[in-house]
Amino acid sequence: MAGSVTKGVDVLTFTMKRLDGSPQALSEYKGKVVMLVNTASRCGLTPQYEGLEALYDKYEHRGFVVLGFPANNFAGQEPGMDGEIAEFCRATYDIRFPMFSKISVKGADIHPLYKALTTLPAPLGGDVKWNFQKYLLDRQGAVVAKFDPQTQPEDPAIVAKIEALLAEGS
Repeated sequence: MAGSVTKGVDVLTFTMKRLDGSPQALSEYKGKVVMLVNTASRCGLTPQYEGLEALYDKYEHRGFVVLGFPANNFAGQEPGMDGEIAEFCRATYDIRFPMFSKISVKGADIHPLYKALTTLPAPLGGDVKWNFQKYLLDRQGAVVAKFDPQTQPEDPAIVAKIEALLAEGS
């Protein structure tokens, strides 16, 4: 389910650690249409990696990027260390889009990035429901849509929203 535009929270102000340990300022993605996704390697939804990579491949040249954030918050479905997660993503799905160090997306140890996302006004905010919840950001870094975990990356509603956001900046 998609939400509507909410201004005021710029989640691209955070600096995150990549799976290889290097720091990455999310501000480097300003000017791009961004999809943030919490991921897991041992989830029934894990095959969504394939669809996420396909979106990235299709739209990267137009200014779209997927940012993956592994999290072990749901049924222990991301138990690996960063190196294991990186190897799984490379070997199983040939993931090229940026993947970040494992974080918490809910609970007492929620990462500030996800705290910012979950405290947005409805319908964009609210707890992360499961692995592979997707947030779309416009080129200015504002969260403009949220899609439930079961919504496949290639869902027409997601594709239409990405294409509309890309058209706004071209």
